[in-house]
Amino acid sequence: MQTMSFSVAPLDQGMSFKAKAYQSLRQAITQMDIYGGPSEIRLDERQLCEALGVSRTPVREAMALLEQEGFIRSMPRRGIFVVRKTKAEIIEMITVCAALEGMAARLFVERADERGMADLHETFDRFAEGELADHVLEYSDANVAFHQSIIQASGCTLIADLTDRFFIHMRAIRRV
Repeated sequence: MQTMSFSVAPLDQGMSFKAKAYQSLRQAITQMDIYGGPSEIRLDERQLCEALGVSRTPVREAMALLEQEGFIRSMPRRGIFVVRKTKAEIIEMITVCAALEGMAARLFVERADERGMADLHETFDRFAEGELADHVLEYSDANVAFHQSIIQASGCTLIADLTDRFFIHMRAIRRV
């Protein structure tokens, strides 16, 4: 079992400690290499409290939200772990995400303006020349950004909220 330390962003002063802790922890989880190692990633509550500069209550409340959203799981007498999806779960996520993205693309086309289209083209312009094999990781990140841009430009916040959770795992899987 691996305990991983990771960087958390300083907390914004305009929000509750629970909201700040949630945002910071979620951001840190999205930047982790979830699938890179063979063992589970364990989160240390005390270490997180110290890193965030808050008491246990906001961290526990943030962890409850993260668990509810499927990013972490709490195991009695073992600890708190970052969720690693199974192959079947990932295939299911991709299937659902594809359906949602299809609807987002339809909405985007109905609402698209020239600036929105130009922004999408810019995402991949840097890959027009040279070998793609030299830039696989960058291309993968640009691909996710492209899909997220279409979803955001669709104007449907529910689709954006639902797919946001999927992209965290899909980005991590692509890196592996």
